[in-house]
Amino acid sequence: MQFSKGTKIYIAGPMAGIVDHNFPAFNYAASQLRAAGFEVVNPAELEGEKGLEWSFYLKRDIPYLLKCEAVAVLNNWWNSAGARLETHIAAALGMPIIPVEIILIAAALRDQMVSTTNTVA
Repeated sequence: MQFSKGTKIYIAGPMAGIVDHNFPAFNYAASQLRAAGFEVVNPAELEGEKGLEWSFYLKRDIPYLLKCEAVAVLNNWWNSAGARLETHIAAALGMPIIPVEIILIAAALRDQMVSTTNTVA
């Protein structure tokens, strides 16, 4: 998949048992992906009460995942039952599942190629 600007990306990663539910990592990834020109669905930013059952958040988040074109995974995503379910759904639907860092590298290369092409032309 080519990650063009505007591609809608869902962030998946561990939250349970991590300080601040790992929101700082989710928010940092979201800001970096947005700066690279992507549309981002960040579960840490979704509306809802705090402290509810895990199943509540999963039911809330899956419809957002289904509207995306790819999944960006955070470090240690495989340690999260929720992230494993999200990536399982994404894989079943043929969506690419790629670490955030790799997507950002691909975006930087994309932008460099566009810049070089515009300079040469």
